[in-house]
Amino acid sequence: MTHHREKTHHHHAHDKSGASGPAPAAAPHAGDACCSSKHKHDAHSARPTAAPPPGGKDVIYTCPMHPEVRQIGPGSCPKCGMALEPLMPHVEEDDSDVRAVRRKFWIAFALALPVVLLGMAPHLFDLMFTHAQARILHYVELALTAPVVLWAAADYYRRGWLGVVQRSPNMYTLIGLGVIVAFVYSVIAVFLPGIFPPQMLDAHGMVPVYFEVAAAIVALVLLGEWLELTARGRTSAAIKQLLGLAPKTARRVGADGTEEEVSIDIIMVGDRVRVRPGEKIPVDGRVVSGASSVDESMLTGEPLPVEKKDGDRVVGATVNQTGALVIQAERVGAESMLSQIVGVVAEAQRSRAPLQRLADKVSTWFVPAVVLVAIAAFAAWYFAGPPPSLAFAIVNAVAVLIIACPCALGLATPISIMVASGRGAQMGILFRDAAAIETLRGVDTLVIDKTGTITIGKPTLSAVLPEAGFQENEILALAAALEQSSEHPIARAIVDGAAGRSVQATTIEGFQSVTGQGVKGTSGTRALALGNATLMKSEGADIESARERVEAARSKGMTAMYLAIDGRLAGVFVVGDKVKETTPAALEALKALGLRIVMLTGDSAGTAKAVAATLPIDEVIADVQPAAKANVVARLQSQGKKVAMIGDGINDAPALARADVGIAMGTGTDIAMESAHVTLVKGDLRAIVRAIALSRATVRNIWQNLTFAFGYNALGVPLAAGVLYPVTGWLLSPLIAALAMSLSSVSVIGNALRLRTARV
Repeated sequence: MTHHREKTHHHHAHDKSGASGPAPAAAPHAGDACCSSKHKHDAHSARPTAAPPPGGKDVIYTCPMHPEVRQIGPGSCPKCGMALEPLMPHVEEDDSDVRAVRRKFWIAFALALPVVLLGMAPHLFDLMFTHAQARILHYVELALTAPVVLWAAADYYRRGWLGVVQRSPNMYTLIGLGVIVAFVYSVIAVFLPGIFPPQMLDAHGMVPVYFEVAAAIVALVLLGEWLELTARGRTSAAIKQLLGLAPKTARRVGADGTEEEVSIDIIMVGDRVRVRPGEKIPVDGRVVSGASSVDESMLTGEPLPVEKKDGDRVVGATVNQTGALVIQAERVGAESMLSQIVGVVAEAQRSRAPLQRLADKVSTWFVPAVVLVAIAAFAAWYFAGPPPSLAFAIVNAVAVLIIACPCALGLATPISIMVASGRGAQMGILFRDAAAIETLRGVDTLVIDKTGTITIGKPTLSAVLPEAGFQENEILALAAALEQSSEHPIARAIVDGAAGRSVQATTIEGFQSVTGQGVKGTSGTRALALGNATLMKSEGADIESARERVEAARSKGMTAMYLAIDGRLAGVFVVGDKVKETTPAALEALKALGLRIVMLTGDSAGTAKAVAATLPIDEVIADVQPAAKANVVARLQSQGKKVAMIGDGINDAPALARADVGIAMGTGTDIAMESAHVTLVKGDLRAIVRAIALSRATVRNIWQNLTFAFGYNALGVPLAAGVLYPVTGWLLSPLIAALAMSLSSVSVIGNALRLRTARV
């Protein structure tokens, strides 16, 4: 705040540079090749898989505030005027926009500084000039200011006018009006002083001019834009880091055993590559030779290495540590895990959170309202202000136009979402969109599938209990034959159990899967059925003789499967699945966050309750078939609960879709990123604790940004209009207003960047 002296020097704060940086002169603006796409995610079908070279012809640019605006090449948004940025960041990102703004700023600063000194010197140092000297100084100020206003700010006028044409006036509309009013008034005052009333003359007999206001506003806007573009570049640091992890070459092993180092781009599915100790794994694939430990922290956020041996899957960009591996490529290029992760994060960063609607509603009337306030301030000062009233009216109207910053309001939500999405990816948490980040924060009930989520998900065959008249190996061979085509964890446990006991599976015909019950088939003339009690009942098999043994197994948290031959119970298979070591601590942490934990499983009540007895679980819902899980979620929602469902992302797809937030537990490259709102890359419940904490921190950060943006404008505009002058005699200088405006968006971005280091 500066006290109003003889000359009403009120320097407005230029509009936040935050918006955009002037695009290179030859760059087409956003209206040229705008492929307005629903930023929502039609992108899954056209997900970017690799960042094209910076500045390339086919690079798509978008606006952080209006993600539906997309075009080929750099430019500025036709709606808000902000500089567009690449839809997909690149490791070696093009910084031409930043360099262009920086160059313009230093030129504008070099010209504006002497103008400000000349304009303010008489008042700061009580200097007196003759009429002729003062006139010469005005000509000098005009000569220095003209290049700043007509060249350095030219792109701002274009952006402001484009916003008007698009019926979306923006902050550059306000900046352009403020600069033009101050400059045109000053030019008229220099060449046509006689048209002004005598009371407008200053102590030198001259009409006051405000060239320093116009020049300083432009320089400060450029400074703020430079700072903002630099800060915005850091919001995509997470994606750049992920992109930088991808190795550029691979050591391909030929059919004759020879090796050659080739570009990663020419590796095909089925190729074999050798990875030496300390090298990055170049592709997603399966180990076919060797053993080693692999650092998968880039994928999961977990620092401990994972042991790999023949048959184990590995993911590209993870780091091989101790041993040598030969890997057969299974997924390359766009299909790789890293490409999918980068694509999901990029889409999430460009999506809109529900909270954004608040800012959108305000933005529709913000600029017109500010213009009306500026007109009202002009009228009030002109008709009711002290002399020279016209000077007061112009300066305060310009200050109002300059201090208003719709950009800070528009960036408040998307900038936090961008940073949070990237931070989540670094921790192995993938948010599908901004709504998932916001919604997860309000979840109060967590529904968790048992197998593969609470437990390891790799059951093992614990016991084979034949009935009288049947042999253990006999029934195991039949059960393994029935299950050998299934990928169900329990089926694999039986098949692997038979292989481990050197039992050869027999031949099965007429295989039939009975959803939610088991499988059926024939071996020779014998009809076989393997499954749960419901299937046994439909086959007419009496299972009472095995009841005690089954209950004993279930009391230990194990699952029992029955085998019937020709309608007679032949035996029971006991399968056990261990609880993950990290599950108890993770559930305790979730309880500490205030969540109610519900275990939902298709296993019997006895088995489910035995598992839940050792864990902090509030409710167990068992014997639920896959199709009915969504109904359980719906019932909880009807009770007013905000439900998150955690499952494997495939069998639990209906329940995941029905939940307020569906969370898929990912394992290796089988991650089901399309089936849920949130994906935990590693199947570890501790990640959901971090996801919820990050969600809460993000929403808190968004509200901080919105509060600052609303508060800044609500306080700044009245101050610039001079509401305190009647009481204190103080006015807000347009130069101070310009500085405040230019730093407002930078402050919002700076606050959002705190999420990169938030403790979650």
